Amino acid sequence: MSPQSDRPGSLLLSWYDAGHRDLPWRQTSDPYRIWVSEIMLQQTRSQTVIPYYDRFLKRFPTVEALAHASENDLLARWSGLGYYLRARNLKRAAAAIVAAGGFPRDYDAIRALPGVGDYTAAAVASIAFELPHAVLDGNVLRVVARVENDAADIGAAHTRERFRAVAQEWLDPARPGAFNQALMELGATVCLPRNPLCLVCPLTALCGARQAGSATALPMKVRKPEPVSIEGKLLLVRLGGEILLKQRPSSAKQMPGFWDLPAPEDLPSARVGKCYGDFRHSITHHRYTFQVYLASATSPGHGYAWFRTERLGEIPLSTTARKALKRAGVLCI
Repeated sequence: MSPQSDRPGSLLLSWYDAGHRDLPWRQTSDPYRIWVSEIMLQQTRSQTVIPYYDRFLKRFPTVEALAHASENDLLARWSGLGYYLRARNLKRAAAAIVAAGGFPRDYDAIRALPGVGDYTAAAVASIAFELPHAVLDGNVLRVVARVENDAADIGAAHTRERFRAVAQEWLDPARPGAFNQALMELGATVCLPRNPLCLVCPLTALCGARQAGSATALPMKVRKPEPVSIEGKLLLVRLGGEILLKQRPSSAKQMPGFWDLPAPEDLPSARVGKCYGDFRHSITHHRYTFQVYLASATSPGHGYAWFRTERLGEIPLSTTARKALKRAGVLCI
């Protein structure tokens, strides 16, 4: 066994203590704020999350404020982040936390909250309460695969559990929160997917993939399905200073309650005018290309409503609607 100072945990902490990114959720030990950040960071880059995080906490500064928020207000503040079930689960979990009299302080109770999985529970437990639970996300999987020079499929549950055990073995029980953040920071800034910065990595001397020359081939994951290309059209129907939007029904599988721009098939009698251009949008392995057209039409009635442009920031807009309105010059964000 290597001396204590040469163990991954010690090397990572020394590297992290010497300097790391100044992210807003690293400036607090409040479990509510840490939890919100971890939910937002699921499937989303840190730099994208920062402005949403700041605005969200300004509107909902406490778990009580979030628990009592209207769904419309909540989704409007989340609009643009995607994966909207995360926001709904946040509100459900906030209500459970308030009902219980405070934020849970152990891993199992945190894990039991709606929308919280193993990774989020470990992150909150370690960062907010210094509990010794190692995190396992995409960055950590990549670091472990390379240090161990392990070419097993990281999409397989048994591989992920083995890698979790490795991360747990590396974890410094005296500083689990800092260790987990250091491990994720390494994967996000140094142990990069395509061009790892091995020369500045604190784990270079311990890295099996570095020694074997296999770093860029790891981690190994079964190939994803080929993307499916789909084309569509959206209509920007304007009347004075108002825009016609269509609300997704509460039974919709994706983003129920959100507002969209109508498609030509929604308004068969619409008069279509100039094209503002197109934009791309991806959902899993589907690649959409939408063209945005100016149009005139009357509202079909139920499920549709007119909104003044200055009110668009107050309602939950779908991501495609936001992109279309930005393409047309109606929205700046």
